[in-house]
Amino acid sequence: MPQAVLALGSNIAPAKENIDRAVTALKELGAIKEIAPYIISKPEGFSAQEDFINTVLILSTPYEPMPLLKKLKALETQLGRTPTFPNGPRVIDLDILFYDDKALFEDDDQTPLFIPHPRLHEREFVLKPLSYILPDYVHPKFHKPVYQLYRELMKKKGTPSCKIL
Repeated sequence: MPQAVLALGSNIAPAKENIDRAVTALKELGAIKEIAPYIISKPEGFSAQEDFINTVLILSTPYEPMPLLKKLKALETQLGRTPTFPNGPRVIDLDILFYDDKALFEDDDQTPLFIPHPRLHEREFVLKPLSYILPDYVHPKFHKPVYQLYRELMKKKGTPSCKIL
């Protein structure tokens, strides 16, 4: 069965419980193989909001990428996410980071899907938890393992901004 790597985030209280609820709900879409430690991260893009709780997990799923994305977006709505503005606060955010070793772009005129996620290599809040569960996974476009992408980002950033919950 295909393996999807998903990122989860929340910064509307109770953020940790929102992530826990999403993890439980994701079991309807397949089998969760592993969950990274939860981390606390500062918001990016719009700083006047609460810190985020983030994690990543591996989901073994029968769904192909676009149907999976549609299920994730429906799940966000079911869990209480309402539209705000880019980088704004959210009850839950679910993103596909990787899907097996595929690199693809799909667009059904409503929802664009990029796999691997186009900004994951720039995000400590994704790479840090990802490095706990898939350090040796090689990014299909950059041809570098996750741990190396994380090290390169931290070298560029300097001081870590995320911590384990």
